[in-house]
Amino acid sequence: MINGKKIVVVLPAYNAEQTIGKTYDEIPFEIVDEVVLVDDKSSDKTIEMANKIGIKHVIRHVENKGYGGNQKTCYNTALELGGDIVIMLHPDYQYTPKLIHSMAYLIANDVYHVVLGSRILGKGALNGGMPLIKYISNRGLTLIQNILMNQKLSEYHTGYRAFSREVLESVNFNQNSNNFVFDNQMLSQIFYAGYEIAEITCPTKYFKEASSINLKDSTVYALGVLGVSFRYFLNKLGIIRSEIYYNRQLN
Repeated sequence: MINGKKIVVVLPAYNAEQTIGKTYDEIPFEIVDEVVLVDDKSSDKTIEMANKIGIKHVIRHVENKGYGGNQKTCYNTALELGGDIVIMLHPDYQYTPKLIHSMAYLIANDVYHVVLGSRILGKGALNGGMPLIKYISNRGLTLIQNILMNQKLSEYHTGYRAFSREVLESVNFNQNSNNFVFDNQMLSQIFYAGYEIAEITCPTKYFKEASSINLKDSTVYALGVLGVSFRYFLNKLGIIRSEIYYNRQLN
């Protein structure tokens, strides 16, 4: 805990057998109270490895629900466990758990309600091996998103995110897509609700075992991201009314 606030780290897993151990070993348990791993029907031994290393809360989806569907289970479970600060960390060891302290303290001290670990701030992305085409796409999409959403994030596409309980109870993330565009829908909901988002520089690693999406899925994702941003823009103008921005998570 920090300042009496319970910290829950959630790990949305898919075929993370080779990397979950390294990720788990670096989690700072002097402040982290609970760890939840949600396995989205992996074809490897992610579940067995999670149990072996001692993760207490391990959930396995009987059917693959997608990246967004995995996160929904993660956040709902974290709230059920009484989490005041919920940090999503990918178990593929692409992001370092050593930033959990910094992200959690910003929320625990009521500085921000949301903190992102950004690969784009500084030079961490390319130095960490991010493919040039992915870097360019990331920057291009982020520029368009910032214009349409009137924000100044360095990137919308990081998988390293920390949330206060207040935010998770305020935005209706359960209504979002079960696919990769979930991440951007959730950020748009957070901005629409009037919250500010902080970013800290995050080094990243790209290697064989790290998760990634193929060209087809990347294209679908990019189009989905643009769709989210345009719908946000039109909602702000009052031209359309999307349910994801107006229905609260809890009553």
